[in-house]
Amino acid sequence: MDKPFTIHDLPKAERPRERLQALGAEALSSLELLALIIGRGVSGKSAMHIAQELLTTFGNIHAVSLATIEELSRVKGIGLAKAAQIKAAFELGRRQDLEPDVGQYSISEPGRLVKALRKGIQEKAKEHFKLVLLNTRNKIIGISTISVGTLNASLVHPREVFKDALTHNASSIILVHNHPSDDPEPSDDDLTVTRRLVDAGRLMGVEVLDHIIITRSGYTSLKERDLL
Repeated sequence: MDKPFTIHDLPKAERPRERLQALGAEALSSLELLALIIGRGVSGKSAMHIAQELLTTFGNIHAVSLATIEELSRVKGIGLAKAAQIKAAFELGRRQDLEPDVGQYSISEPGRLVKALRKGIQEKAKEHFKLVLLNTRNKIIGISTISVGTLNASLVHPREVFKDALTHNASSIILVHNHPSDDPEPSDDDLTVTRRLVDAGRLMGVEVLDHIIITRSGYTSLKERDLL
């Protein structure tokens, strides 16, 4: 039986790791980058073979990024640990799209904040409730995720929200969450949670400037709708 092909069978200059070191990550194909994340193959299958099977199974790199850990681990050679590594790598990439630019925003209108945040939450299957922390000049000093799941008072407690605000010495905050249904209208729970946090903010000396609901195609600002 022929010995299975491995990355080490390639000339050294053609191996993904060496190519990345010599030419930069942008010179590598999606297959090579995926193989580097996978790291090692398994008996009879190299990391390149496993990466190719992932792309064949899911169709393209975007579909791989959206796959669940359980779906990824069904591919031979991808156990739960490697599936978790792949998910972590894609999540870091998504966060990188947002974080370098966040500190440059001065919040003068909701549309600018929506543009900064949409990419990170518009494709989420569940509601993600985020807290945008601002200093006295309305510059963003941090963004944190408070809860994941349908927005209600049990998931979003003022204690958790204002703990982050006080830790970062924020003078004001903006509440943000997505609607996976793509319906921008605030629910009764959205309004109840907002009023509760506005009242708590007054007591804590941290102003709630707005609550923004983001969808794939638009957004709703509760402040603009006079619902704050």
